[in-house]
Amino acid sequence: MLKWKADGNDILWEISPAECSLALTLNCGQCFRFEQVSENAFEGVALGRILHLTQEEDAIRFRDMDAVSFIQIYAPYFDAETDYAAIKSSFRTDPILEKAILQTEGIRILRQDGFETLISFIISQNNNIPRIKKGIRLLCERFGERIAPDKYAFPTPDILAACKPNDFSGLSLGYRDRYIIDAAKRVAAGDICLNSLYTAPIEKARTELLRIIGVGPKVAECVLLFGFGRHMCFPMDTWMKKVMKKYYPNGFPTAFRSNAGIAQQYLFHYARYYDSFA
Repeated sequence: MLKWKADGNDILWEISPAECSLALTLNCGQCFRFEQVSENAFEGVALGRILHLTQEEDAIRFRDMDAVSFIQIYAPYFDAETDYAAIKSSFRTDPILEKAILQTEGIRILRQDGFETLISFIISQNNNIPRIKKGIRLLCERFGERIAPDKYAFPTPDILAACKPNDFSGLSLGYRDRYIIDAAKRVAAGDICLNSLYTAPIEKARTELLRIIGVGPKVAECVLLFGFGRHMCFPMDTWMKKVMKKYYPNGFPTAFRSNAGIAQQYLFHYARYYDSFA
């Protein structure tokens, strides 16, 4: 159940770091537009608005946030109504997930803008996080609406669909420029209906995304998980291939299939920082 209260011009989302850690959630590779500005504070752009967030002892503070925006937009963005405690309790029957959760349990799966997630994970291919962040920042600065002196919203499909590859010169996007244009054109023309991906049968949703040039299975899984709340999706990158080979050679447990994407994120972050794979 969502618990919150107003505190002056701010909103306090009453939740412990074990249920939502800003450091883990915003730095685990699922989003690319937040920066840590002090020990417990983060700043970024999400859904067209600048967010100023602070982790407090038993709450997350949303600075200069009204109740309607929090309830209707940003509580869903942080997947606030999902009972992660219950999900983690079920995961702890697996000894590998139990070990991963001890290090990563504050991760939540964000529900980001679908188009932004699609383009972001196209950019993420064969890339590292600093370069991904830089490419997305430069893309927004060139094509997005200015919402503050140094902050920009993510560009719309129509804007990117009208671009030519040379319009992306200097944005550190490389060969991905034509993939971005293809995705934007398909979305702008209605050839790909992103709204349908929230509820379409999962195989149909995957097939739709795979029609986009440059979108393979891993990118499609990331887009569906991080942009459309499809918690059954299970992205497989280099780290997860190592996890599967070492711990799940016979496949990931079917008992966790409906929340496999949440488990994947715990395992992914654990693999990157806590497992030597010796």
